[in-house]
Amino acid sequence: MLAARERGDSQILASDDLGVSTKSARVSDDGVRFADGAFLPWNLAEEISANPSACFLVCDNAADPVRIYSEEFGRSYALMPTESAPALTISGVLMHRVQGISPLDAAAAMVAAIAPLRGRVLDTATGLGYTAIEAAKTADRVVTIELDPVVQEIARSNPWSRALFDNPKIEMRTGDSFEIIDQFADGTFSRIIHDPPVFGLSGELYSGLFYRKAMRVLAPRGRMFHYIGDPKSKSGARVTKGVVQRLKEAGFTRVEPAPGLFGVAGYL
Repeated sequence: MLAARERGDSQILASDDLGVSTKSARVSDDGVRFADGAFLPWNLAEEISANPSACFLVCDNAADPVRIYSEEFGRSYALMPTESAPALTISGVLMHRVQGISPLDAAAAMVAAIAPLRGRVLDTATGLGYTAIEAAKTADRVVTIELDPVVQEIARSNPWSRALFDNPKIEMRTGDSFEIIDQFADGTFSRIIHDPPVFGLSGELYSGLFYRKAMRVLAPRGRMFHYIGDPKSKSGARVTKGVVQRLKEAGFTRVEPAPGLFGVAGYL
């Protein structure tokens, strides 16, 4: 938009939903007006452009970063822009792979690692919902669990997360996956996608007890993909080694490292 102003363009194609769509917009002396009536004044365009690590919600002639502090958990959540869909940060820690891959493609790769996805699928950490949205393309139903309601609020501000709330095949639950998983009957799910926050934030979701719970709710010949982190890093290598050992001890008959996906796949 700012470049169009410098060029003297009067009409451009632009996006006001983080790149989900593009639409015609008119460039004027006071700002950019979209065909549907949305308006971005130049002072806000300049403010947004000067903060490339944040996503903004424009309302009432103000641009507010999509950032919320959770009093319950003492964490700050924010949307961070990427070249495609935004990523989630927790207290400044990035929750998505963005180097050489988009958050959407990373979610699709995790789902593909345990394909085919049919029947009921459990997604243990909703986040922005990219994994649940991808899984719902083929699964009959996806149950996704988010610990903090604040993250769900962040997701509602993210245009790329709309299907999380609109797709009738996706069932959202709020609470601790470590506890909620006990509510499901044996063999409820054909697949589990386990993408927890880093070990330091959710160590119990890397425990042998949780893996035994996961195995209980998996159907015969079920599969689980477990995202861990970069296996080439010192901490990633250490955590991966322990995860593989505990998954086998829990009863998974085969555990295959997937270093390109920063995780492992477990099979019953």
